[in-house]
Amino acid sequence: MRKIIVCDYNPEWDSIYQKEKSILIATIGDVIQKIHHIGSTSVKGLSSKPIIDILIETDNLNSLDSSNHLFEKIGYEVMGEFGISGRRFFRKGGDDRTHHIHAFKINDENVIRHLAFRDYLRNNPDVAGEYSKIKLEAVSFCNNDIQKYCDYKDAFIKKYEKIAMDV
Repeated sequence: MRKIIVCDYNPEWDSIYQKEKSILIATIGDVIQKIHHIGSTSVKGLSSKPIIDILIETDNLNSLDSSNHLFEKIGYEVMGEFGISGRRFFRKGGDDRTHHIHAFKINDENVIRHLAFRDYLRNNPDVAGEYSKIKLEAVSFCNNDIQKYCDYKDAFIKKYEKIAMDV
């Protein structure tokens, strides 16, 4: 079982993202239309699991699927849709996870949702602070059960995703 760790914001997360973005563009740039840093590590001041979440937009999921061997070559585990229809999910780092990639077709509703939530947190530091507290509470009682951790945060995320989408 992986240990769930939530730590204070690390200003190095952006440079870690930028380095991985460069590797991805050099490796599979022909199938990437847009690439974004998402998730808690993309929001200054927000506590987070130290895993860089990356969102890739592509115009062709089949072409992306044909690049699976290239993702593996740079250390990613290919996970397929992994519970979300239309997504391609990749993870790096094994039990000491370092990166997640979520890939969707350009302008998929999940792309819009992820970016809206990220931007809302970036523009509302008080809400981001509340989210940090919820994450720290979740990790304190979940006993490294990722489902319990996610369930604890779910109502907050849904509430503010809706608000972010309505802005």
